[in-house]
Amino acid sequence: MTKLEGKIAVITGGSSGIGLATARRFVSEGAYVYLTGRQQRELDAAVRQIGKHVTAVQGDVSRLADLDRLYATVKQQHGRLDIVFANAGVGREFAALGEISEAHFDELFDINVKGLLFTVQKALPLLQDGGSIILNASNSTIKVPPAFSVYSATKAAIRSFARSWTLDLQARQIRVNAVSPGPTDTLFFSHMGLTEEQRKQTVTSLVSTIPLGRLGDPDDIAKAVVFLASDDSSFITGIELVGASSRYPRYLSHERLADKRGRASPKGMLVRRARGEKRRSKADVTCSSRIINLEA
Repeated sequence: MTKLEGKIAVITGGSSGIGLATARRFVSEGAYVYLTGRQQRELDAAVRQIGKHVTAVQGDVSRLADLDRLYATVKQQHGRLDIVFANAGVGREFAALGEISEAHFDELFDINVKGLLFTVQKALPLLQDGGSIILNASNSTIKVPPAFSVYSATKAAIRSFARSWTLDLQARQIRVNAVSPGPTDTLFFSHMGLTEEQRKQTVTSLVSTIPLGRLGDPDDIAKAVVFLASDDSSFITGIELVGASSRYPRYLSHERLADKRGRASPKGMLVRRARGEKRRSKADVTCSSRIINLEA
């Protein structure tokens, strides 16, 4: 028998990256999966990739009406829920203290904290006793790079939720755990519109800070989520499972790529420069406090 045979699961942010990889794993282990995401086209593509035992429900986790529609669909089609993987989150532009805008703060907290909280809370009437909740946090709460304060605060809240909700749900024997991926190879680079040369340069610089010498693959994280969702972890609750992380050495600098005319790139893409690399001139690069998350 497979590890998740007959289980019903919800995965938010399931149209790409870690969410999609986890959905594939869940289905291969016998689960039926409900995916959410904001882009219908991407959700449709994800459903085609998975092929069976999957339903996509378009929606934004920060909009409570969208969550109500998601769980109404689950209730109508299956009437119960066994697993929630609250994976949806955002991390685009970042700002140092003194440059944080209200819009920046609101976007991150609305999706990463409010959206995750209500994803879980609205699942509870359907979630079976003995079920499993997995929250996608981040290792940025442990090793915080510059300008990550708001993002890291949202992920620290998620880590706190895992501890608190373990106690809130103990009478129902519902386990709550967090997974904190290290830097993971997702669609991030494609979304930033980097050239192949820029992509290779950025990955090389980042990989040099990771003990295992590579980016994580979304399937690496998916395997950990399967473990936390299954009976293999039946005596595990309230933990944070941390992936291989970058060391963020003090000698790394944070610089964004400049365009061919020497102006700062509007994408705000970081290059993490390792010690000994030749310093660029001001005409080639402009320093920035905005940095980009590499997790999905």
